[in-house]
Amino acid sequence: MKTFYIILILITMVSLSDVIRRLLPFKVPLPLLQIILGAAIAFPSFGLHVEFDPDLFLFLFIPPLLFADGRRMPFHEFMGSRWEIISLALFLVFATVVGLGLFIPTLMPDIPLAVAFALAAVLSPTDAVALSGIVGKGRLPKKMSKVLEGEALLNDASALVSLKYAVAIIMGTMVFKTSKDYAEMGVNFVLMAGGGVLIGFGVTWFYVRLVRILTKLKGDETAIQMIFLLLLPFLVYVVAEHLGASGILAAVVAGMTVTYSNTMSTVSISMRFQANSIWTVLEYLLNGIVFLMLGLQIPGIIEYSIERVASDNGIDLFSLVSDIFIIYGMLMFVRFLWLVAMKHLRKILHLKKGLVFEHFSTKELVVMTFAGVRGAVTLAAALSIPLYISTSPTFVSVPARYQVIFIAIGVIILSLLVAVFILPLLLKGFTLDNDEIEQEIKVAKAAMQQVALSSMQILETRLVSNNELKLDPQHITDIHNHVARGIRQSLGISDAETEYYDLLELRFRLAAIRAERAELMRLKSTRQISEETANKLRYDLDLLETILAGREKQS
Repeated sequence: MKTFYIILILITMVSLSDVIRRLLPFKVPLPLLQIILGAAIAFPSFGLHVEFDPDLFLFLFIPPLLFADGRRMPFHEFMGSRWEIISLALFLVFATVVGLGLFIPTLMPDIPLAVAFALAAVLSPTDAVALSGIVGKGRLPKKMSKVLEGEALLNDASALVSLKYAVAIIMGTMVFKTSKDYAEMGVNFVLMAGGGVLIGFGVTWFYVRLVRILTKLKGDETAIQMIFLLLLPFLVYVVAEHLGASGILAAVVAGMTVTYSNTMSTVSISMRFQANSIWTVLEYLLNGIVFLMLGLQIPGIIEYSIERVASDNGIDLFSLVSDIFIIYGMLMFVRFLWLVAMKHLRKILHLKKGLVFEHFSTKELVVMTFAGVRGAVTLAAALSIPLYISTSPTFVSVPARYQVIFIAIGVIILSLLVAVFILPLLLKGFTLDNDEIEQEIKVAKAAMQQVALSSMQILETRLVSNNELKLDPQHITDIHNHVARGIRQSLGISDAETEYYDLLELRFRLAAIRAERAELMRLKSTRQISEETANKLRYDLDLLETILAGREKQS
């Protein structure tokens, strides 16, 4: 019952957090407010205490959230920014682990080098969910948001792999002495990443085939399809982790494969509506619980850190807090230097083509720097360190565990606070891509209207040739014109013909909608419009068809 009560409290607090945010006289980003609420209800003397299991946390929260992010990342857009994303999600992570890992022992001499590398790995992954909660959806230019989203999708895997190797060094199960050892590490990383990609794609391919088989069956299979869709991210994660591959990459690739295969275009409209509704609610709850869980850990960690500081000579709370600011500053400094290097990569390596960063101004590079906020994966990774290495005899005597966790939590909160105050100021005057999206919508609607007119003309010709019409040909032409212009008016027909007229109008409208949807999918597949524009227009068509189909059944 205790577990049930905790879940109920967390869901209730997530629901109330948005209400509280709207009632506040000043604007507070929802993730930050949820962290504050979590800390408030976990007050050490009387609050809610939740035991944090990092492995369970990674399994329950990370796969569905990354799967949902992967679904929103169109494959062709990801491939278009693949080198920018890889430069941040892979090479920047390793540069951060090495640079920050070498810097931390100079700042905190009591922390061993391997533990410093573990802390650097913990602090490497960024959180796109926290960023969107701070700046709002659509506030970043598209060229930035796609790279940041792609970075957040992939850098979790590279950071956790780096952490795994750092922990192995601490425990003494892995020693790097020769170049062969480093080569073996590189091969293992490639196998883990490649295995995650292959497993994510392979398992999802079987899921897509299953959905298409279920779609062809008679009857409403929506519930079964939804269950399989909800289980998919957990399935690929478990299979990948069991086989020694990256479960995080498998979940990301699974989400991207579902979108790339156009699976949602082949299922029923009710399935699409339910999938969108359920995933929207699920994402909202999971994201909220993640930040509440972060807040829940803060009072206990601070209390424990104060106790350790009191029993530890040479360490005081002020130095720990100042270390948080210095390490965060170093983290942002490494990120900014890397972005500047990527801006001048073509000149440095004499390449024919540079990265998109080449066209970024210094202000845009600063925005990209502070947009690298830390969140859920950093929390889970930091809290997992004691569980992994508590049995290590070399680590028990080192008073670094609580320092690592304290600093990681502090950097998460500081990155959120800095982003809250700095990013809105930096984003003032930025030109967004709203005009481009509006132009895409206009072009798509014009093309869809032409196809809709053609489909109605074909339907009219078929009805005339089959002698299925009971109205005067002029009335048919009027219906056709009225549907094309989206209006209804009296055609001067008798009351006995009114019901038939309504059914005929419905047939024309449904034929037009289905033709528009087919044209919309063609525009998306030929990349004349973006995935975002296609989803927006398809939702409108699905909603209208559902209403009209309901009227058709009633008739």
